[in-house]
Parts: sequence; C-alpha cells; structure tokens
Amino acid sequence: MVPLLLCSIISLAVTIERYMFWRKVQSREPVEELLQKVERNETDQALQLGRSSDLPVARVLAAGLAHRNPSLSKALEVAAQAEVPVLNKRLTILDTIITLAPLLGLLGTVTGMISSFGIMSEAGLGQPHAVTGGVAEALIATATGLLIAILTLVPYNYFSNRAERELEEIEYYASRLELILASKGENK
Repeated sequence: MVPLLLCSIISLAVTIERYMFWRKVQSREPVEELLQKVERNETDQALQLGRSSDLPVARVLAAGLAHRNPSLSKALEVAAQAEVPVLNKRLTILDTIITLAPLLGLLGTVTGMISSFGIMSEAGLGQPHAVTGGVAEALIATATGLLIAILTLVPYNYFSNRAERELEEIEYYASRLELILASKGENK
C-alpha cells in the first residue's frame, strides 16, 4: 500500500502542476496583440512581446519573426517542435502511474493471498474467518490500485488532449503570421 500511496501523491502533484500550467497559458490576448503589432509594422515591439511572453504560441511567433529571413515557415516549425516537450511535460509520469498502480495493487493482492493461504495451512480449514479476512484485506490493494489508475486517467487524457489543441492553435496562429507577412511582401 505504501507504493500505491506514493503513486497517488505523485499523480496529484503532477495533476496540480499541469492544471496550473494550462491555466496560466490559456489567454490569447498577447498573441492577438502581437499579430496586430505585426500588421501595424511594429515588428520589433511584436518580437519583444513574444519573447517576454509565457505563452508557447507567442514564443513560436517570436521565433518566426526573429528568423523570418531566410525561412519564416522553417523557423516557425522548429520553434513549434521545441514547444512540444513543454506541452507534454510530466505526462509520461501520469501514464506510468496509470499502468503501474493496478499492477502494484495486484502484487499486494497476490502477496496477501499467499499470506492467507499460509494462515490456512497453520490454522486448518476449521477457521474460515482467518482466511476470508485475509483475502478481503488483500483485495483492498487491487481496488486501491484500480482507483488510482482510473483517477489518473482522466487528467492524463485531458492534458494530452489540451497539448494537441495547443499545437493546433500554434499552427493556426503561425499561418496567420505567415499571411500577414506575405501580404506585406516580407515573407518570400
């Protein structure tokens, strides 16, 4: 049960950290402001705004602006690829807990059953309460492992989906930047 407790604490900590991260980067106002500055030919201010932002999409646009010559699209692509690990940070921990917790629970159940059978061999078949109490106690580990996995699966799926949506938004805003610069004749 101690490893299961540790898994649940780690899962909760990662879930809180990822929730805070996604809450912090949900605003799109700085990105819209950056694109408006580019439209008004205030490229230096837009670049500074993007570099100072905590938003992954703003950092990608800033990298595109900084390296628009010789290749804006390649600069945007490389910057977007650099943001993927930031978006998926610590999700492998949640994925591991989803797999590991039920296995640890089963391990606890198996060791508990072995212990119950040991008691049965000593007490004989005349003491069914000694055996059934040990079996019931052993099954708690499996139930706990499954519960931890189920409760970890929900935030894992949400954060994975959120990372995919963020990459789609990065692509959307990068395309908008390319169109703005192309209309100005800066994207060759």
